[in-house]
Amino acid sequence: MKIKSFLAKPFASYIYKGIRKGMVTALADQEDILQHLIKVGKATEYGKSIGLDKVSKYEEFKQSIPIQDYEQMRPWIDKIKEGRHNVLWKGRPIYFAKTSGTTSGTKYIPITKDSIPNHINTARNALLCYMAETGNTRFADGKLIFLSGSPELERVGGIPTGRLSGIVNHHVPKYLRANQMPSYETNCIEDWETKLNKIVDETIKQDMTLISGIPPWMQMYFDELIKRSGKKVGELFPNFSVMVQGGVNFEPYKAKLFESIGRKIACIELFPASEGFFAFQDSQIADGLLLNTNSGIYFEFIPASEIHDADPTRLSLKDVKVGENYAMIINSNAGLWGYNLGDTVKFVSTEPYRLVVTGRTKHFISAFGEHVIGEEVEYSILKAAEDEKVRITEFTVAPFVSKTDGKSYHEWFIEFENKPGDINSFATKVEVNLRKKNVYYDDLISGNILSPLKITAVRKNGFIDYMKSIGKLGGQNKVPRLSNDRKIADELVKWSLPTAQAGDNN
Repeated sequence: MKIKSFLAKPFASYIYKGIRKGMVTALADQEDILQHLIKVGKATEYGKSIGLDKVSKYEEFKQSIPIQDYEQMRPWIDKIKEGRHNVLWKGRPIYFAKTSGTTSGTKYIPITKDSIPNHINTARNALLCYMAETGNTRFADGKLIFLSGSPELERVGGIPTGRLSGIVNHHVPKYLRANQMPSYETNCIEDWETKLNKIVDETIKQDMTLISGIPPWMQMYFDELIKRSGKKVGELFPNFSVMVQGGVNFEPYKAKLFESIGRKIACIELFPASEGFFAFQDSQIADGLLLNTNSGIYFEFIPASEIHDADPTRLSLKDVKVGENYAMIINSNAGLWGYNLGDTVKFVSTEPYRLVVTGRTKHFISAFGEHVIGEEVEYSILKAAEDEKVRITEFTVAPFVSKTDGKSYHEWFIEFENKPGDINSFATKVEVNLRKKNVYYDDLISGNILSPLKITAVRKNGFIDYMKSIGKLGGQNKVPRLSNDRKIADELVKWSLPTAQAGDNN
């Protein structure tokens, strides 16, 4: 046993015990965080503007703090960019995490001295929990790759600014630097295809033991490794034993990633964002991701069906229920207050608090009143794919609103890894699954208001080419699973297969 894996064992055990203790004290820890946020926040410009000094408990807090998205917080962010201190949190942020918003253009999310440990320590804790539970520490001695954005930072309002993954790259512990791949120079390459080729150049002959990234990135990396070597990834890297992923639901990508590896390996799922690191997979046995209840973030939850209401129900952690779909709201020591992330979650356990990410509040289809969400479309296609032994590379769904006498329907754009024997039969199975999951969609179909869904097959690498065409290949970018309009769908038509070839990706 080498020194890093040897030393990792007692450290993993120590951290794991602390996390297990935190499972029991989650509600008390949340209350402590709320009181600390109020204490610091009342001295800020924002806190003074809403009378935070008059707030002492949660019922008063939610009356004072409005639910807001980035656009509503932008004027306060602009003040920070102008050089002001004590705007949203004490002092000034140490970083801005730069990210793309759906409607807000570029967003600048503050990261403070108090909030940076949340971003740094949570991924570490996920790995240490895995080590403590499984006893596997050997991967710490091999090469570790973190497929991330460029670590090069610019300055905005005097504050170092860049992609979150690039910022975090600066905080990789020294003891892991020698193991980390790719090189700093390669990580700084902005063009994803150029960067990918350099990453393969640097890693193809290394002893890779852990690979981390967004699943679509990892699949592109695996495809290039297989193309270059003629070997499965697991054969090329015989000691590759841990895959860490986040950013999107892993399930739609799992089958193809494992097929590319050639064997099953341990997986650790994370729930990070520029606004904070919210949850992580703490166990290879239990379902769901453990909510980060003691890391500077006070969580609130709104029933997803009420998120667009003027006065929605706001719940603290103690009032959430298993199986209900919630929009997640955060208040944090980064200076985010009543912040609507746009993510929806569902708790699978409250002892401890474990959840799954179900979708995005802005990613749904309700063109006809059905309010279909990401969790439902993912379930529907994955179950049909499992039944038909079909592998899906990528997909998205959009409404088709008929402007003639024909009925409207949902159009599914799917890139198949291997074609179904009968695409119409496959579509029927997806349809049946979706009708079981969503009663409103079922009513529209049974009432003969909508036609059954239709599948438009996308040619091989069509989604990659689409992302490239809009300048969003690589980075933190991913294709939404579903949209309530046809902006993406109308572009994807350019990469669709003719009807006669609909089941053939070649």
